[in-house]
Amino acid sequence: MANRFVLNETSYHGQGAVKEIAAEAKGRGFGKAFVCSDPDLLKFGVTKKVLDVLDGAGLTYEVYSDIKANPTIENVQTGVAAFKASGADYLIAIGGGSSMDTAKAIGIIIANPDFADVRSLEGVAPTTKKSIPLFAVPTTAGTAAEVTINYVITDAEKNRKMVCVDPKDIPVVAFVDPDMMSSMPKGLTAATGMDALTHAIEGYITGGAWELSDMFHLKAIEIISRSLRAAVANDPKGREDMALGQYVAGMGFSNVGLGIVHSMAHPLGALYDTPHGVANAIILPTVMEYNAEATGDKYKYIAQAMGVEGTENMSQEEYRKAAVDAVKKLSEDVGIPKDLKEIVKAEDIPFLAQSAYDDACRPGNPKDTSVKDITALYKSLI
Repeated sequence: MANRFVLNETSYHGQGAVKEIAAEAKGRGFGKAFVCSDPDLLKFGVTKKVLDVLDGAGLTYEVYSDIKANPTIENVQTGVAAFKASGADYLIAIGGGSSMDTAKAIGIIIANPDFADVRSLEGVAPTTKKSIPLFAVPTTAGTAAEVTINYVITDAEKNRKMVCVDPKDIPVVAFVDPDMMSSMPKGLTAATGMDALTHAIEGYITGGAWELSDMFHLKAIEIISRSLRAAVANDPKGREDMALGQYVAGMGFSNVGLGIVHSMAHPLGALYDTPHGVANAIILPTVMEYNAEATGDKYKYIAQAMGVEGTENMSQEEYRKAAVDAVKKLSEDVGIPKDLKEIVKAEDIPFLAQSAYDDACRPGNPKDTSVKDITALYKSLI
């Protein structure tokens, strides 16, 4: 069987990367941009850093900001209508996963009007045309939505998240500029950073993993492990390294899938509006313990990438524990809660477990699971 790998057509990395937006837009003959960004980024002047580039180059644009932290079907629908009315011919997404996921859905629907019903995009939708061209500018170091073929939209009526997978939605150009991430508060830096680590670890052990994806994931684990604490302390080098590490993780997991950490985190975002990175970080060590028996010797290399010494002299049980302990220590050091006691209501667990089992990420888990197993995992965390 052939393994497919999909990446951005072009990406820019490092301080000042967003300045390249003007040259890319002009070089591609684009006219007017439809800029997707969330209200907080507009309020605090983060979006303005990109708008200033567009203004300086004489490029026209329209801003769309009706985007929630967990974007909804309604956010996408109003965005599609606004895009049609704007006369724009390309998209610029500025933000974390919320802005980019919204932009991806808008771009796919505009290009594929037969999928105007947002629910029809769930899973692997048989779209036929590439998205409206999308430029992606991440403002968090975590989701890697700028390099993935995935997006997640919340169905508010059913209290569930829809995972959509479509290689036609990948941004044509990514601008990964640590200056765009410099205003992230500590809590958000920690949460998005642990989201990136979850991507790297789940991508490394998922059933679809292979040599090429392993290369990206191990390197991402190494970069994130050595730089997240510094990034949370607002060290510029730490932020720059995290910007790269989360992107490298995205290059991998986008192409091989994830597992039940993500499938369990998604319902928490849908039902309680829990920040995705926080949910992943809390769940990750517990699911790592659950999955350990199905991972061969991979936890040895996770432990090594996280800086654990002496793994060559450890037994399988020891290096598996060392990998889990290293994740727990990093999570603790950056201030992530240890459990879901302040989030999950016991009476909601049956709904959460069924939603997690039905989630598109669940089949990629290295260990076969069940609703009963997932129920037990949730219960162990409250």
